[in-house]
Amino acid sequence: MDLPDYYFRVRENGAFVFRVDTQNRQRRIEMDQIAVVNVKNGEIKPQGGRDLSAEDQRAIDNWMAERIATLAARDMDDIHRAVDYLNLTAHWAQSRATDAQLEEVTDAILMAMHDLRTVLVRKKSDRLTKD
Repeated sequence: MDLPDYYFRVRENGAFVFRVDTQNRQRRIEMDQIAVVNVKNGEIKPQGGRDLSAEDQRAIDNWMAERIATLAARDMDDIHRAVDYLNLTAHWAQSRATDAQLEEVTDAILMAMHDLRTVLVRKKSDRLTKD
């Protein structure tokens, strides 16, 4: 079984980076934490007073680039799902919602939609005036 040279334990803003070692006498998998990375600000903190090798740095940089792309794709997927939810909500409100259910959610939905509309209109205006 071929194991990767590095393991990235994902956390909220990045990951803990481990070097994977199977080349020991007991043939056990050992994971030595070498760094903590933050994808939000690009910070890489070596652990245990060590210096990262060029190979370590390259693996971390590659992982960070892939992680940022994955998170961006997830963001867009979430937004497309939000559009679907808005459509499903409109259908629910029109066809199945009771008066009590509508009373419970109408103000919150209207405020959220107003806030979203305000942001979208401002951003669209900014894009149009830039060109």
